[in-house]
This record gives sequence, C-alpha cells and structure tokens, in this order.
Amino acid sequence: MITDWDDAYANAAHIEGAEGYVARWQDKARAFRGKFADDRRREIAYGAHPRETLELFLPEGAPRGLFVFVHGGYWRTMERTMWAHLAAGPLARGWAVSLPGYVLCPEVRIGDITRQIARAVECAASEVAGPLRLAGHSAGGQLVTRLGCADVALEVAGRIEAITSISGVHDLRPLRRTAMNDDLRLDTAQARAESPALADPRGGFALTCWAGAQERPEFRRQNVLLANIWAGCGVESRAVEDAGKHHFNVIEGLEDAASPLCDAALG
Repeated sequence: MITDWDDAYANAAHIEGAEGYVARWQDKARAFRGKFADDRRREIAYGAHPRETLELFLPEGAPRGLFVFVHGGYWRTMERTMWAHLAAGPLARGWAVSLPGYVLCPEVRIGDITRQIARAVECAASEVAGPLRLAGHSAGGQLVTRLGCADVALEVAGRIEAITSISGVHDLRPLRRTAMNDDLRLDTAQARAESPALADPRGGFALTCWAGAQERPEFRRQNVLLANIWAGCGVESRAVEDAGKHHFNVIEGLEDAASPLCDAALG
C-alpha cells in the first residue's frame, strides 16, 4: 500500500546524477538544431499563446510521414526546445518530426493542454502528408494517448498508425494525492476525464507502452495498465520494459535510428 504519493511519483530523487540531465538535454538539443538550415527546420505558431508553437524538422527527401513527440514535465515544467535531439532517429529513417510546445499548469488545466496538443498535431499534419506516428514522454505519454481516445476531437485521427507512450501516466487519479496537484488542480471529474485508461480508444492504431525497467513502481504499473485495458478494447497493444533504463534515460533510444525504441515507435 502506498502512503507517500509524492515519493511514488518522484523521479529525480531516485536517479543517480539526476541534476545533470537538464543541462545535457539542452546542450544536445542546441547542437542538433544548429545542424539544420532554414529549409529543413521551421518554427510554426499553432495558437496565440507564446508557448503554442511547434518545431518542424524535415528529412532529406520526401517524408515517409510525420512523427510527433510531446515532452513531459508533469504538465507544469519543461519546454519543447529541450528535446530537438530526439528527432535524430526518426529523421534518419525518413520521417518528418514535429515537437509541439504547450501552455503549462497552473495557467491552464490538463484538459486545456489536451486540446492544445490536438491543434498542434493538426497544424503539423497540414504541413506533412502521409501517416502519423505519435510519441510522448511522461506527461507527454498521457497527452498522445489522449489523442487516441474517442472523445477527443482530432481532424487527422484517421491518419494515426501508431502511438507510443514512454513512461506515461495513464490514470491521473493518484495525482490528486500529491503536492503537485496544487498546480494541476485535478478534481475527481477532470482526473477521470483526462485518464486514457478510463476512456474508450478510437482504434485504428497500434499502441506501445514503453517504460524503463528501473523506473519507479508507479510508472511501471501505469505502463502495463493502459496496454492491458486497451487490448481489451480491441487495440493492438503491448507493454515493454527497457532493461537498465530509468525515467530520464529511457527516451535516449529516439536519438538512434536503429534502437528498439525507434523500431517500436516507427515500425
């Protein structure tokens, strides 16, 4: 039985050298972005708020389709510019890559962010033809799987072939017991409404729930949870635990076109 819910969802406190990851991510993203000329990298506004922008990278040659990566940070920290280097693997495999930003809690609530990401995906998809593959990390995993839910309006839903939730939080009800809920402002109704594990999937895509084998037990539980439930709803689903990986390094596979994570996300 869990008695300390803040600790159950704390990642940095349980990762050796956690304090150095943010600077490394920023350095990698800056270096990666610097390799691209304007004809292969664009920044596009999809809304009026300064954070409602997305970055679009184009591969050499015609794109096979569009890969969208949504960052995490418990819906209340981080920004899209920190993750550009994660486009490396999909780009090398011929996919255009979009990294959308979004307005953070407590300025908005999680339901508002869901609608922002839907608009961002529609905007990016208007720039790139072909199939869509969505992936997100942590809070981003919740956001991309919400786009797979039947109750979310998404004009390009029929183009989604695969969704990959990396260390995603798929049932938000436990977060009501954490201190971060001062920012998230989850009540019972919104926690239920924004939990992919409690929603009906629209179908038509394959789902991969991917987590590090060294993650906190709650993240490993949340990983298996959605794959199990949506398999029962007719979605081709699987849950994977990545050996030796924790919450911060589990996303590194997206940098490598030959990695198992890229295989899972791109097929």
